[in-house]
Order: sequence, then structure tokens, then C-alpha cells
Amino acid sequence: MTTFYMSLWLFFCYAFLGWLGETALAAVRQRRYVDRSLLFGPLCVAYGVAGPLIGAALRDLAGSWFFLFLGSAIYASVIEWLAGHWLFKLTGTRWWDYSGRRWNLDGYVCAASAALWGVLGVVVVKWGNGLLLALAGLIPPLVLHILLWCLLAVFALDCLATALTLAGTVHRLPQVEEIGSRIEALTVRLGLWVLRRTEGRIRKTYPQADFEKKRERSAVFAAGCGFYKLFWLFFIGAFLGDIVESLFVRATAGVWQSRSSLVWGDFSLVWGFAMALASLLLHRYRERSDSFLFWAGTLLGGAYEYLCSVFTELVFGVVFWDYSHIPFNLAGRVNLLYCFFWGIAAVAWIRVVYPRLSGLIERIPRKWGRLLTWALTVFLAADMVVSAAALGRMEQRGQGVPPQNVVEEYLDEHYGDERLNEIYPAAVKTE
Repeated sequence: MTTFYMSLWLFFCYAFLGWLGETALAAVRQRRYVDRSLLFGPLCVAYGVAGPLIGAALRDLAGSWFFLFLGSAIYASVIEWLAGHWLFKLTGTRWWDYSGRRWNLDGYVCAASAALWGVLGVVVVKWGNGLLLALAGLIPPLVLHILLWCLLAVFALDCLATALTLAGTVHRLPQVEEIGSRIEALTVRLGLWVLRRTEGRIRKTYPQADFEKKRERSAVFAAGCGFYKLFWLFFIGAFLGDIVESLFVRATAGVWQSRSSLVWGDFSLVWGFAMALASLLLHRYRERSDSFLFWAGTLLGGAYEYLCSVFTELVFGVVFWDYSHIPFNLAGRVNLLYCFFWGIAAVAWIRVVYPRLSGLIERIPRKWGRLLTWALTVFLAADMVVSAAALGRMEQRGQGVPPQNVVEEYLDEHYGDERLNEIYPAAVKTE
């Protein structure tokens, strides 16, 4: 089974098992059946995302109970925190609240739920993935593939209906009576029926949900910490991160060396995503103490760097850094000293850099800022696709696979091993 089908199988399995556990727990507490899924189907997406992510990211830590538990707690808690804030931003409603529990963060995560996530992560890595993949092996491959594609199609439609409902679309659609075309009226009527059924189901489970939240539109470009602000923080962070890393290598190794993640331009994606995520996760805690920001940055930065290392190795078959020679490292992917650097960087970012950079971004004219944002988004997306294709083709060349089409011939001609070694001098192929 390929990585794609394996990940898809694990997603649906863990999403269903998560729904089963949440629903059973709610039934015990409330003494009645309560569907705990936002979707129409019996799936809890948070579990579906967390399960495969933890299984893939932390497989190297299977021999360390403590770090496996800690990593699982961190990754799953971040997913739960993001989901809670996203739902609140979309509907203006808290969908769960841990405010009454000790050591909670915004009421969306708490020490008890993090500990439970940690235990579940240990179960996933130690036994869960193996059992579920063994179960998948009992199903004929063709049948399994058809089943997964059907589930994916139904899931996509379910997500679309739920997202439109949460966004209050049903309250903004035109009245059917005002539509002249019978076909169009029938389509709208069918859409309204689906959305109202979805809204009714969600209201039954979460009666506090508000689907008619009014949103104010700011005249300032990239106000708050939304998409436009995060994009520019990512863009600037990726560029500056590449420069900082190049200067660091020059100062420590005495050589100028490319530290870019992409084939077009000097951009370090690790730094870009780090700056955007740090802003998203920590800017609301800017009033908290420096020690809070430091330890949050230490834990989240270490987890982030570890995940990036696993991702690049799994997807591209390349290791871009290795800390095995530094004391107190985990599988060579992170080390304690650099985790502390992440903590220091988090304090400096929130206290000094972010406020000034945010103010400069907001000075960009709204019209031109949006146009430039989407133009750069298209450019970076194309850059990422070409870079991924070039690295993938590099791995194929290493295995002696000749080009199969004009695209691969183009990659061999313009992004051969010599060229990629110049762009990624620190990259080491995995066996």
C-alpha cells in the first residue's frame, strides 16, 4: 500500500474511532445518545488528522516512552487548540470549554486533555498503526482503493456542506421565489435543504452554535492576524531566515552556502512557516510573561523542527540537517540547545519584531496589498511544486530511473544533481 492510501486509510480509521470514543463518553456523561461529530458522517476530523500525523512524525521515538508521550501531547494539543479557535472565529461560539479545569489554555486545551492525547499517541505508535495497517492488508488492494476514493468523495461533500453551514451561508442565500430559472431554483432549493438539515443536526449536538454572526470588514490591509498578515510574515520570515542561516554558516564554517528551500529565490520555508505559526499561536499571549513565551517557544519550536525533518525525509528522501553530533538530541532531528534558541527567538519575535513588522505590513495600501499577496502566492506555489518535482526527480536519478516524459527531461536538463547540490549543499540522501 502506497503512502497516500496508507495515510487515507489511517485518517478514516482514527476519525471513526475518535467519533466512537467521543460519542460513547458523551453518552455515559449525559445518559443519552449525542452525536459528537460536526460532520454528517461518523467522523471526528481532529482524531483523523492527529493519528496519522503522530504515527508518522514520532515513529523514531517508539523506543522512548517519555518523549513519545510528550510529542503526542504537544502535536495533538496544537491541533485541538487550532480547531477550537477556528470554529470560534467562524461561528462566534465555543464548541468545547475546559475553562473550569486546571492548567487550561484559552479553555481549548488543558493538562488533562493533553495527557490523554499523550497516552493515545503512545498507543497509536506502539500498536495502533500496526494493527490498522494489518487490517487493511486483509482487504484486496483494488477493493480498498475504490472504498477509500468513495469515502474521500463523500467526506469532501460532507465537509463542504458543513463549512457552508458554519459560515452562515444558508442565511445569505437568495429566496427561491425570486429566482426566475426553474433549474436554478431547484438547485438552490436542494442546497438549502442540505444546509438546513446540516444546521439542524449541528444545533442538536451544539445548541449554543451561532450561524448568523455578523462580521465587520476592516479598511486596514492585513488587520489582526488573518491570512494576509500571516502570508506576509511567512514571506518575510522565509527571506530573512535564509539570510540569517547563510550568515550563521559563514560565521561558523567560514563558507558561503545556500540555505534556500526552493529553486527560485532565497527562501527558507522552515523559517517562513515558523514565523507565521509563531505569530498565529503566540501573538494573543503577548501580555503573558517572558518565561511563558520562552517555554512555549521551546516546546513548539522543537516539535515544529522535528516535524519538518520527518516530512522532508518522508516526502523527498533527503535529510537537510542532522544533530546527531550534538548532545541531548532526538534522532538527530532536534537538540536541546537549539530548542532553547527557539524559545529565545519566540520572546524576541513577540516582544520586538512582530509589533514593528505588523505595523509596517498594515501600512501597505489595501488594494495593492491584496493583488501583490495573491501574485506572490501563485509564484511561491509554483516554486514549491517545481522544487518538490526537482527533488523527487533527483531521488529517481539516484535509483537509475531514466526520464519518462518531457517534464522529467526538463528537470534533468535544468535541475540536475550538480545544480541541486549547489542549492541544497547540506542535503543528504537517505538509504
